[in-house]
Order: sequence, then structure tokens, then C-alpha cells
Amino acid sequence: MRTIFIITFFTLLNFQFGIAQNIKGKIIDSATGESIPYANIKVGESENLVSNAEGYFTLSENNSRDEVELAVSYLGFVQRLLTVGELKRLNYRIELAPGVFQLNDVKVSNEKPNPYEIMANVKANLARNYKNETAASKDLLFYRKSDYFKPKLIEVEIDKSTGFTKQALQKANSDLKRFSTQLISNPPMEFTDILCNYYSTKTKKNDKFQLSSKMEVLKATKLKNEGRSSSLEELQKAAMNTMLQHLDSTKYYRFKSGLFGSRDTISLRKDFNRNRNKDKTKEKTNQLLSTKSSLNSFLSDSNFLESNELDFINNTELYDYKYEGATYTNDNEFAYVLSFKPRRSKAKYLGKLYISETDYAVLRTDYTLEEGEKLNNFNMKFLLGIKTSQNISKGTITYKKKSEDDTYYMQYAAIEQGQYFYLNRPLKFIELTSSEKDVLSLDLKMEVNVSSKTEFLNMSRSKTTAAAIEKIKEADFKFTNIKSYDPKIWKDYNAIEPLQEMKQFKSIN
Repeated sequence: MRTIFIITFFTLLNFQFGIAQNIKGKIIDSATGESIPYANIKVGESENLVSNAEGYFTLSENNSRDEVELAVSYLGFVQRLLTVGELKRLNYRIELAPGVFQLNDVKVSNEKPNPYEIMANVKANLARNYKNETAASKDLLFYRKSDYFKPKLIEVEIDKSTGFTKQALQKANSDLKRFSTQLISNPPMEFTDILCNYYSTKTKKNDKFQLSSKMEVLKATKLKNEGRSSSLEELQKAAMNTMLQHLDSTKYYRFKSGLFGSRDTISLRKDFNRNRNKDKTKEKTNQLLSTKSSLNSFLSDSNFLESNELDFINNTELYDYKYEGATYTNDNEFAYVLSFKPRRSKAKYLGKLYISETDYAVLRTDYTLEEGEKLNNFNMKFLLGIKTSQNISKGTITYKKKSEDDTYYMQYAAIEQGQYFYLNRPLKFIELTSSEKDVLSLDLKMEVNVSSKTEFLNMSRSKTTAAAIEKIKEADFKFTNIKSYDPKIWKDYNAIEPLQEMKQFKSIN
């Protein structure tokens, strides 16, 4: 009897454990054993998932039953259909077989397609395939932003002070050194996750269609070190406050760098900062408007029809294209596979395109800056002590056909951008009096890399009406600040599985 009781207990325990936990799987290449990033996982009939950069994905609790069906696909590989029960028996690993081949291998054509003719057709059909629809839609979106501040060098030293004692000067330099050392040894990073319903439609005004959108935030979290930020603006404020603590808190100052002076007045006076905060509060947009504006810009910049950055689609004369073969799409149609690289100096990117044979829509692109290439380069290092350039620009974007009108919408995007900054300049803090006088002067030298990665997933899409959108009342929201990643927060949703760096991050006060 005791043995039966123990077996029954553990059976029930395992059953409870099985239905209470999110299921995590990994997608790999059957030929190489390597993980497959950004593969599409259709869950049941409505929701979509994408594997992360390490090939992992997580099913929500609601979709962890054995009978739930999964359709796993990735352009260039053969689609695989299975159930959650089969996933468990496969030890949570799904192998996809490569599926790129020459068209003549399947007797579609005996003539090798011309990649430049394919790209000419892509351009000719951009407006049709990616037009901004007027129909109203409701999209369940997941949006993740990861920000990194990676300093190589930060040196700040006050070399001259008027009216400061020697001890005060030493204390100021000590505080600045501690501030810079902390940044280098523990570089700040920040992870923001947002799940929302996004409603959009086009309304005609003055013979022009304008986007009208509304956002309903369902969950929003922010993971970062408390009191720290990964943005240059926030870090500049922190450094400025460190220096201001050693100035007279009852006076007003401005700062000057070489020939360049600031018109901004700075001070630690309570009445001064209280008034400034009031002004900022009046001007400050709420979190919802700021987030929606950022999302709208991201959608526009990632649209093949509207983007100015993705010139390998719009300015084909700048690039060399090569036909690599063909593959099946999820709809059992063919897609051409083209690689591209710069032909002229204005071209910056290399990568790969997957293009529908039926309507010449770009179904997917993987792109990155060619080695050594930079964008928006500004180099006045020897004259002004300033150098900056965008040294990272890469991404993966996938588009999916709409069922209602055969145009395309962005289903997934992973965009990474990075900026390099070098600054080596003298700074002065000047007291504002009837006769200006130097308060302190210092030397600032810094070399940093700032980068961000944005991931976007359209989890489900449905029709609605402009009238229904008009009735929706938007509400502002606040981020839930968390000190470490907790998968329980997203147990009811198919959010994008985070990378190990996010899972291992723990907030340090």
C-alpha cells in the first residue's frame, strides 16, 4: 500500500509539473547540428513564435498540451509538422533538413534565373506587395529592446580649480575616477519587453491617407540596474551631477568645451531644479505616446517600400547579386535565393534575399555591414577631438502574406545597431556672475561603444473596423521594473525566448 501511495504521489506530482511549466524547445540544422535562429513556429491555428538567436523557443502554459500542433519552418529548410507530445519524445529538439536546390533539379526550368531580372521585378512590385493598407487590423505584438553601453576608456581629471581647497579638488577627482571605474568594470545594460495589442488603419484627409493607430499595452517590463541607465544622455547627467556636487550649490553655472560653449544653465539650487522639473513635466509625453511613436518608426524603417537604409532592395545598381538556388515556402511555393554584396563604394551591405517566385515579394532578408564599412562617419579627432561612426548595422526581417488582399506584413524582425564614440576635449565650468570667471577646468577623454538590439514579433493578426478602433480608449502605462528575468511573468504568452545574457543578468543597486 505504501509503495502504491508513493508511486501515485510522484505520478500526480509529475503531472502537475508538466501542466504548470512552460515548455522550451530548440531548433537545429539536421546536417550540421547548429542552432537555427529566427525559425517560425506556428502554434495551433492562430499564434506564431520565432526562435531566438540561439535557436530556442518557449511555449506558453496554454499551448503545452500534448495534442497542440506545431508547424516549424525556416526558409532554406524543409517544413516540419509535429505535436507537443512528439516534441517531448524528441527531447525538445527539432531537426530541420536543408531544402535549397537548383530550379532545374525539380524540372521547373532548364534555364538558370537571372538575379538582376529578379531584382528588377522586385522593385517593380514593391508598391503592390508592401503598400500601406487602408483596412483596419488588430495585431498582437511583442517588442523587445536591449541597450548596451560598453566603455573602453573613460578618463576625467580636474586640472585647475578657482576657489577650491586642495582637499576638495582631490575629493572631486576621486569621485570622478570611481564613477568611470564603475562604468568600465560593470557596464550598464537595459532590457525592455512590451506585449501589446496594436490597432491601425488608414484614414483619408485632404486627398492623402494618414496612419491612425492605437496601442493597448498588456504587459511591459524593464530589467536594468537600479539608478543606472545605458543611454548616453542619462550617463551624461550622472557625470554632470558628480561634478556639480563639488561646486557651490547656491550659484549658477554654464560649461564650455574649447571654442564651444553651452547656453544651458546648470545648478544644484533646489528652486532652480524644481522649476526645470515643472517645465519638463509639461513638455514630457506620456509613456504610451513615446512607445507608440518608437514602434511606428520601427515599422516604417523596416518596410521595404519606405526604408531608406535598405538600399540593397531599392538601389540595386549599387550591388552585385548572385543566384544561389531555390527553396519551398510554407505555402508550398518556390522562393528564389539570392546573395548580394557591394559593387560600388556607396553600397555598404552584404547578405541574402529570399524572393517569392509568384509575386517577387521579398519574404526574408539577412543583411550586415561589409567588414570595415561604417555609416554616418564623422572624424575630427585631431582638430576637435571628436570621432563618431555607426559601426554595427545588421538584421533579419521576415514578411508574411496577408490572407485578405495578398499584400505583405512584417512578421518578425531582429535589428542591431551600434555606434562608436571618441571624445578628447577640455571642459570648463564657469560661474554666471556680472564678470564671468572660471570655476574649474578638466580634461575628458572617453572611447565607448553604444549598441541596441530590437526584436519584433507579430504573434497574431485579425481584422477589425475603423469604427471599432475609434471607440478604443488608450491608457498610459508604467513599466514593471524587475531585478532578474523571471519566465513566470510571460507564462501566459508566447514571448520571444531571451538570450542567456538576459537570463543571467541580475540587477546591482
